[in-house]
Amino acid sequence: MVQVQAVDMENGSKRSTSAYSEEYDDDGRPRRTGSMWTASAHVITAVIGSGVLSLAWSIAQMGWIAGPITLIFFAFVTYYTSLLLADCYRSPDPITGKRNYTYMDAVKANLGSTQQWLCAFTQYTNLWATAVGYTVTASTSMVAIKRSNCFHSNGDNSPCYISNNPYMITFGVFQIIFSQIPDFHRMWWLSIIAAVMSLSYSSIGLGLGIGKAFESGHSHGSIGGIGIGHGSDDVSGATKVWQVFQALGNIAFAYSFSSILIEIQDTVKNPPAENKTMKRATLIGVSTTTFFYMTIGCVGYAAFGNNAPGNLLTGFGFYNPYWLINFANACIVVHLVGAYQVFSQPIFAVVESWIGKRWPRSRFIHNTHVMNMAFFGRLHMNLFRLVWRTAFVLTTTLFAMLFPFFNDIVGLIGAYGFWPLTVYFPVAMYINQQNIRRWSTKWVWLQILSLVSLLVSIVAALGSVEGIYQDLKHYTPFKTKY
Repeated sequence: MVQVQAVDMENGSKRSTSAYSEEYDDDGRPRRTGSMWTASAHVITAVIGSGVLSLAWSIAQMGWIAGPITLIFFAFVTYYTSLLLADCYRSPDPITGKRNYTYMDAVKANLGSTQQWLCAFTQYTNLWATAVGYTVTASTSMVAIKRSNCFHSNGDNSPCYISNNPYMITFGVFQIIFSQIPDFHRMWWLSIIAAVMSLSYSSIGLGLGIGKAFESGHSHGSIGGIGIGHGSDDVSGATKVWQVFQALGNIAFAYSFSSILIEIQDTVKNPPAENKTMKRATLIGVSTTTFFYMTIGCVGYAAFGNNAPGNLLTGFGFYNPYWLINFANACIVVHLVGAYQVFSQPIFAVVESWIGKRWPRSRFIHNTHVMNMAFFGRLHMNLFRLVWRTAFVLTTTLFAMLFPFFNDIVGLIGAYGFWPLTVYFPVAMYINQQNIRRWSTKWVWLQILSLVSLLVSIVAALGSVEGIYQDLKHYTPFKTKY
């Protein structure tokens, strides 16, 4: 019987076990138990996030033709490159090769150390920025609940201005608690809850949009979206261009999950082969989200026309039934609690792995303390994990309080991560792994896809930076109310 060394991740010790043990996988790590359904839940939790709420606004910038086409473009690119990335979980062979536990490991195995460090910088800053964006979005939904109750009590025309800051702090406190979940493998239940919440608020937004779209007396949008001119709904030519660019970033953000695909795939059991399971999970996740994105974006645009709010459920295009809108925003908050963790766990893992190897004998870093708590049972607490993850949450919360601009932050994050993480690295790794000949038809097609995606990322980033610049003209840190 083949023997392997299994590493005890809690104290760093090693012990011998059978490669075919029921407890351990072929690499000596605890046996993975994830399935197509848990992986799909992770994907849906990661993809259907706050980005769905800005899609009506995004389509309003481009109109009935360009808007849906752009959504389909991003869906196709994300799905196609995710299939390429799923084959990179094992190297050099996608079925029998050595496991790559993280996105960064896959890049190193296929493209070398230099590209690995470029990937690490891009991936982890993008994940950190996504955590900032989710903090902004969650607080916006909590403020929306408070404002909705205020409008219900005082009338729809009441100012009801409320600061985001206390709600960002509240969200941060919850994240400090949930961040103590040790790793991806033990948070499948949180992803399932978050996925249910995302489908719930998306369905509510869709239903409210359909109801409003059938009301008489308002515009249902136009072929070209927001016009250029001097009408009440028109904007200048420069503003139109910047907003279209920003809309591209918002849609890119709505589809961003490639940066954690390998980490999700590392939770999946074998057999069947992990890449086959992940490809099915990706198909379920992307097709489900595209259906919701297309319907919510288009219905939202039909409901509000060129006046579509930047956030469908917090822009107060809907006032009643206020309890249903409040419930939808509560679902957003619960979903983002889980989504924040899905995007933060890869950062937690890489930092803790590096620190653990750097100081292998530190009791502060490696020792785990068992605590018996009522209702929760035995909890395993690590002091280093508590301090480091708390510090991480504090930085994201503070940055969110400094830049609480929903649409612009969402667009910038989407633009920053789309080309390198969703397109460039998966394409480059696939070409290397499959030994695709330069200037062959497939090689040329993949290079064109990468180039077009790069241009999209550049213009989307420019539009979002312009939006942040305009917002800062009217914003006072920690004091502005919404």
